[in-house]
Amino acid sequence: MPAAVTLSPRQILDRLVKFPTVSRDTNLPLIDWVEDYLASHGITAHRHWHEDGTKAALFAHVGPWEEGAVVLSGHTDVVPVEGQDWTSDPWTVTERDGRLYGRGTCDMKGFDALALWALVEAHQRGVKRPLQIALSYDEEVGCTGAPPMIAAMQGVVPKGAAAIIGEPSLMKVINGHKGGTGFHVHVKGFEVHSSLLPYGVSAIMEGARLIQWANDRNAWIQGQPRSAQALPFDPPFTTLHVGMIQGGTAHNITAADCRFALEMRVVPGEEVETHAQAFIAEAARIDAAMKQIRPEAGIHLDRFFGVPALQPEQDGAAEAICRRLTGDNATGVVSYGTEAGQFQEAGYSAAICGPGDIAQAHQPDEWLSLAEFEAGHRFMQRLLDELSR
Repeated sequence: MPAAVTLSPRQILDRLVKFPTVSRDTNLPLIDWVEDYLASHGITAHRHWHEDGTKAALFAHVGPWEEGAVVLSGHTDVVPVEGQDWTSDPWTVTERDGRLYGRGTCDMKGFDALALWALVEAHQRGVKRPLQIALSYDEEVGCTGAPPMIAAMQGVVPKGAAAIIGEPSLMKVINGHKGGTGFHVHVKGFEVHSSLLPYGVSAIMEGARLIQWANDRNAWIQGQPRSAQALPFDPPFTTLHVGMIQGGTAHNITAADCRFALEMRVVPGEEVETHAQAFIAEAARIDAAMKQIRPEAGIHLDRFFGVPALQPEQDGAAEAICRRLTGDNATGVVSYGTEAGQFQEAGYSAAICGPGDIAQAHQPDEWLSLAEFEAGHRFMQRLLDELSR
């Protein structure tokens, strides 16, 4: 690409979608392109590498070399397309009926494209207040890429003040979301013929005890008074959920293995770790009982993500900026998790505001409306005007 060619947000989006950055695969071709594009405009980007070297996060700073930047935060990874019925190439932006179709157009390369455009524009304008971009990896598999990226930013670029996480929110301001964590559970049993049930350990039946504990805890949670922080959410309480389970060899053999995953979505005001430790304690209790029958039986837990809640802030800088730029004065919360809570936990003010409807995320024929993309562009233009004053 020739030096100093300035691309429009739509042209940047076209480039980003062409990179099939499914979370299980590398994102390095996209990161290479972004780094080269920024470098062509005199912007130095920094990488934080995944420990296995197959992925990288990228961040950059423009404007005065001082603290207090607005941080535009997005993720580069997307969910798979296998098994979905697409009517156009998911890796090419296709425009029809006022919509931009393609994997990641909504979640969330549309925002990433706008943020990259804004960063270059801010650099060219010579804004009076700093702007940063932070592009993570592995958001779709539990928001695991943002915390090391945020840590890597410290001392390399000046500390930002307000992080705007551009998850699709229809350009509404979201100031709260649930936290969460999840466990991959492997229950190891001991096989005997089912007629000899007391001498074996059924991994499925023991796993069912742990799942029933989750059911009972859901019932207990829903019987408790609602806190003021929980009331804006739908549903207004913490939930525990098992969506898939596998195991067993035959109907007349006690199952040697049972595997499932349990996720928790925890309302602000409650500690994720309180619920997590209760689950761990129940697994340990069942594990001990299994070992009384067969010492080799037991339960192994592998914690695969942990996302802090986004807490509504009193006079939060990020929320205030988003409200000024959008004119949205409504209160907004969501039940899904994002990297916003991780920025907040690291000392940034944080809010969510981005183009698109979360209902389109992860779907076949994922799309972002042109109207939303244009609204996001206007948001960035207003942001640049504010940073230039």
